[in-house]
Amino acid sequence: MAGLNTVRSVDREAARIGIDAAVAESVRLGCRTCIAVLDATGELVSYDRMDGAPFQSAQNARDKALSSAGNGLSTNDMWAYVADVPQLNPGALKIEGLSVIGGGIPIRYRDELIGAIGVSGDCGMPQDHAVAEAALAAILAAIDGSA
Repeated sequence: MAGLNTVRSVDREAARIGIDAAVAESVRLGCRTCIAVLDATGELVSYDRMDGAPFQSAQNARDKALSSAGNGLSTNDMWAYVADVPQLNPGALKIEGLSVIGGGIPIRYRDELIGAIGVSGDCGMPQDHAVAEAALAAILAAIDGSA
């Protein structure tokens, strides 16, 4: 129908499966993380903070996920985009909720953006990204298993 959009998003069950995989990967890497899964509109679907994860990482995880959902790019890719552009570099860092710190990735299913994952913790950006990738793989497997 003209004038209406249909938005499909990751659901709570798939988000929780992704978070469980992210926690398992965090443990394997020796990290304590916060994990946020957002839907395609940037709303929080599910969130977890591992025991001992830095409390500052909670907002970082949400911001990373929001940035990925809003831009359809990983935060690693966003940093690569703004890093060497003098006009974008300082300006991008002033946008509330925007993060270009590694650990945020979009969730795409059959080329459709259905949400995003953000991870932040006490290790580093490569580990945050790896944990987010583990969550993504688990979410996509859960969706494929139910489709």
